Amino acid sequence: MTQNAAETPDSRIGDKPNDAPGDGGKDGFFTVRRAFLLAIFVCGFVGFFAFDIQSYVTFNSLKQNREWLLLQVSENQFATTLAFIAIYAAIAGFSLPGAAVTSISGGFLFGLWFGTAWNVIGATIGATLLFLAARTVFADFLRKKAGPWLQQVETAFNKNAFSYLLFLRLVPVFPFFAVNLVPAFLGVRLRTFVLTTFIGIIPGGFVYTSFGAGLGAIFDRGEEFSVSKAITPEIIAGMLGLAVLSLLPAVLKMLRANRS
Repeated sequence: MTQNAAETPDSRIGDKPNDAPGDGGKDGFFTVRRAFLLAIFVCGFVGFFAFDIQSYVTFNSLKQNREWLLLQVSENQFATTLAFIAIYAAIAGFSLPGAAVTSISGGFLFGLWFGTAWNVIGATIGATLLFLAARTVFADFLRKKAGPWLQQVETAFNKNAFSYLLFLRLVPVFPFFAVNLVPAFLGVRLRTFVLTTFIGIIPGGFVYTSFGAGLGAIFDRGEEFSVSKAITPEIIAGMLGLAVLSLLPAVLKMLRANRS
């Protein structure tokens, strides 16, 4: 399999031909670096549940702390923006539950436009960190175990990686964390991953943020909010339509190749 200069094994994070001394050698899976990244991920994931942090990532918690949160945003907008982006990046990076609540909270706290921006930026940062970690820890190991068939899949996928990844991002069926991991195993370029993630989550981020922008009125009426009820068939149809359009360049490319 041929690779671009930017994608050579020497240049990829976690793909050095020889690990540093003491890391267990190039054939060892449990190198110091890999073990460290795995430990961070496990500690973050376990800590989220061990300290009951999930109880704070709820609409009820948002409702109870509404006045205090809005006051913090009003008086410390820069700090609260950075904190919100960092929290979203951590949720996405550690594949923790609560991404939908966080996206809606972005609209509730910052409004539709700024909320969408901070949601997309935070999710993109977190997804990128998970992508890099997965590529560092598992990519080489998986290639060695999978054999030639994975290289064939990798080559076919990367011919139209931008369109395929955009499709995966736009279809609401695929789990967010899975779309972060698969490209890491298929040798997708970092810039392609970041760009398709940023663009692909904008429509969904806008929808969720718009729910949050109107959440205050729902709280004022004493009503309960449900994400499942808010996601209508029309919204799903619109997302699927965008996903199909994202595959158009790949389809045209294949048609041209067949003609020639």
